[in-house]
Amino acid sequence: MIENVFSGSDVSEFRFWMGWADRYVILTHMGPDGDAIGSSLALCHYLRSKGKQAVVLVPDSAPDFLKWLPGADEIKAYSDNPAASDEMVSKADVLCCLDFNVVSRIGNIASAFLYSKAKKFLLDHHPFPGSYFDVILSHPEASSTSELVFHLICALGDFRSMDLNMAECIYTGIMTDTGALSYNSNYSSLFNIVSHLLDKGVDKDDIYRRVYNNYSEDRLRLQGFVLCEKMQVFRDKSTSLITLTDEELRRFNYKKGDTEGFVNMPLQINGVLMSAFFREDKEQGIIKLSFRSVGDVPCNRFSSEFFHGGGHINAAGGEFNGTLSEAVDCFLKGLDVWSGSSEECIRRLFVK
Repeated sequence: MIENVFSGSDVSEFRFWMGWADRYVILTHMGPDGDAIGSSLALCHYLRSKGKQAVVLVPDSAPDFLKWLPGADEIKAYSDNPAASDEMVSKADVLCCLDFNVVSRIGNIASAFLYSKAKKFLLDHHPFPGSYFDVILSHPEASSTSELVFHLICALGDFRSMDLNMAECIYTGIMTDTGALSYNSNYSSLFNIVSHLLDKGVDKDDIYRRVYNNYSEDRLRLQGFVLCEKMQVFRDKSTSLITLTDEELRRFNYKKGDTEGFVNMPLQINGVLMSAFFREDKEQGIIKLSFRSVGDVPCNRFSSEFFHGGGHINAAGGEFNGTLSEAVDCFLKGLDVWSGSSEECIRRLFVK
């Protein structure tokens, strides 16, 4: 039995739009990950199956390890053709906003988005959604936005017509946003969804290999360098930090997606409760920040308090406008807030 997390009123307006709207543009965030791409492509396949014109538009291109997904070759990147992308947004009847909660997360698409007269639909699992959306389906308790796409299709009465393309995209989003169902996934209804996706023909083992066992030699050597030379462990704070400069990335012929999962690795160390990863992005002139934690230690609060970032209790991120050394200084000052034994400090600072 499929649990319905949306009430009839939640989806009624979107259902009404489906009656008259023909042109849909699906937007997701900068640096799209597996959930962003998986959920967007799944919704795109669904809308096309209903006879709609649908396209996925991203601020910048998806990482290579996701380009095998059905429909990924048709994704449009704003950075490749800004003028055509702006026109696409302006002509849309409905803008479907997936896996982000505030307009700033779509980068250079934001201007066209704000000027567009299209209906704006938000489907997301990040807390504290912003304004500028006509309909908001926000469920922070969900494992992923891909899970919510599954529920949306079911709520619209179309589970039986869900095909393998939709199912593969949804499963990929769920898998990548839960570390292959190792976190943010401790509830039976999610595994019920996975079971239904397997019944649709999804080969979860093959998807795992395509995503996690499909890296280049350079990426594996970069991982070794990170673990040996770049990982700092602050045992008295139960925290770890990894930093990578632009020069270090170029040394290993960095490609988008090569650092995926690095922030999770220090959490394998006994006693480490929170991990941070800072990457220098010379192209955008910022430092990309990622945080992960375990149990009831909310790294999103650390990200928010010290870096104006945000996210989920165990997975958060942000951006820092400054140098890498300044970002590290800010991080260390945040750690200095704590005193005494590490686990007690983190819980005293964060857990209420």
